[in-house]
Amino acid sequence: MAAQPAEFKKAPEEKIVRRGVTSGLRGLQHVSYDRYYDDLPVYGGDFVVTTDAAGGVLSTSLGQTRQLDVSTEAAVPAARAAKTSRARVSEVESASAPRLMVLAEGTGRLVYETVVTGTHEKAPTKLHVYVDAETGKVVETWDEVRDAAAADDQSHYHGTVDISTAATSMTDPLRSGVRCGGQNGSTYTGTDSAWGNGSGTNLETACVDAMYAVQKQWDMLGGWLGRNGINGSGGGFPMRVGLNQANAYWNGSYTNYGRNSAGTRQATGADVVAHENGHAVFSTTPGGAGGGNGNEKGGINESAGDIFGALTEHYMNEPANLDPPDYLVGEEVDLVGNGPIRNMYNPAALGDPNCYSSSIPRTEVHAAAGPQNHWFYLLAEGSNPSDGPASPTCDGSTVTGIGIQKAGQIFMGGLNRKVTNWSHARARVETVNAALELFPGSATECNAVKAAWSAVSVPAQSGEQPCGGGQEPPDTVFSDGFESAQGWTTDPDGTDTATAGAWERGTPQPTSWSGTSLQLAAAGGSAGLATGAAAGSAAGGNDLDGGVTTARSPAIALPAGSLSLRFSWYLAHLNNSSADDYLRVRVVGPNGSSTALSAGGAATNRAGSWQTATYDLSAYAGQSVRLVVEAADAGTASLVETGLDNVQITAS
Repeated sequence: MAAQPAEFKKAPEEKIVRRGVTSGLRGLQHVSYDRYYDDLPVYGGDFVVTTDAAGGVLSTSLGQTRQLDVSTEAAVPAARAAKTSRARVSEVESASAPRLMVLAEGTGRLVYETVVTGTHEKAPTKLHVYVDAETGKVVETWDEVRDAAAADDQSHYHGTVDISTAATSMTDPLRSGVRCGGQNGSTYTGTDSAWGNGSGTNLETACVDAMYAVQKQWDMLGGWLGRNGINGSGGGFPMRVGLNQANAYWNGSYTNYGRNSAGTRQATGADVVAHENGHAVFSTTPGGAGGGNGNEKGGINESAGDIFGALTEHYMNEPANLDPPDYLVGEEVDLVGNGPIRNMYNPAALGDPNCYSSSIPRTEVHAAAGPQNHWFYLLAEGSNPSDGPASPTCDGSTVTGIGIQKAGQIFMGGLNRKVTNWSHARARVETVNAALELFPGSATECNAVKAAWSAVSVPAQSGEQPCGGGQEPPDTVFSDGFESAQGWTTDPDGTDTATAGAWERGTPQPTSWSGTSLQLAAAGGSAGLATGAAAGSAAGGNDLDGGVTTARSPAIALPAGSLSLRFSWYLAHLNNSSADDYLRVRVVGPNGSSTALSAGGAATNRAGSWQTATYDLSAYAGQSVRLVVEAADAGTASLVETGLDNVQITAS
């Protein structure tokens, strides 16, 4: 920012405050900032700087278009602004005191913000109202409440399942903040941890469905998208069931679920639960949920919920007799008696727009979800997938998909760059940046992002990066995805002490214990290096036990120049672990060794989640080195799993 002040439109009266850092996949960091003008918060002045793992700036996401120059003296009294704001809600329960702020519109507009909570047109609302401090007129509003539609545990949608709860309450001990109960906000309790009876009208069963879905969504966010919990910092939100409406919503603090219009089942299908908690993800990524051009950001928010619903269903991958993965929204709930409420591969089939146009900011938010939903399907599956429905493109083009997991990573990468003034155009620019930074050296993903946006009538934007990135990709010196044997040896010095679960190259078999993911599937392809790869379905069947296991790579001749090591890894354990358990990756050369990664255990449940590590190997240029991977279990009482994949050394 100091080097390029003009890029950030910083006025002399402003100060910039770092708000937070969101870690993404492959070592990317997304650093968000707010600005204050004469000590007043600037709404819409936020921005995000994305760096690589070493802190080097890769891109910036900025919504403000001009430098601010505005008077901070209000002509309208706060009481008048409060009265105007309260008039926007038919039944007011409470209203915050109006606060002055600067709206980043043109060179700035002085406004009062008031948050009014209550009911409007028989629907709950938590409305942010912005009143011009000079004219007294309302200039913008946005609502925190996001609903799903305009109009030995027994679940209803998933059969008999095992959800993670405390012994006698529907509280998740492994996922902070996640719990479920009734309309008064209290958590359901019982005499044991067996919940529900499978009935579509039973509210305890509804909580089983809701808990099961959000736990799977939580695991998907970590395992597929690199996000820590729903809020990005290891936390989630309460859920309520029994709302007497054909509806479900997120209100900024909790999610709430009603029933279908026929009263035969609760609105707690997996994609509906993931949709509402998807609003929570959207709200807790940079830029929040407010602002945007009319209803455009609201439509993107609704689409984000649908996308997280599809991602969660595909992660769960249930059979056809339960809730198989698809790109329909709410079809299992049958909310209003017409099956799904939205269709992602062809939004027009249910009356929503397939293509972006200038009317989207004036389109009701659920319908305005259509263009981005359509984009996501095209990015994930393409326009004519071999195993899914065809999707019509707005420009008649043919789009080839890259798979839902990569599409989800790019979508999440875009959200991590979101600013207050978010739009389809900005989403295109930032998902292109996400593709370039998540998949460096490959133009395939970037080109697919662009093709999918163009296919929904969001054209190339000014300042959009080319898919080549303007640089030649680095040369690959060594690469091993463990799909074939490349000469790694286990217990190379004959000193290992592990009694079970030694390192092996193979196809890892995912395991979990009470909702905590332990051994994971490979990070890429089908094979990886794992502790006891053939673990089967039993979490403790072949985990690392009794001591240390070591694997050593073949000798790798390094050229001169700048060198970088990159690999995927995870360490998972239950709360019977200790600090003596670890995963270490070392680089061993002729003149000594250094540690590229050291991760230790602790007496807490740690779910497995693939992460990316990078390490500068330039000090070993011109030498022959080996990589040594060590994992330890302090004793047979611990349950420890760890893995390594996608090892790559590049030179530039």
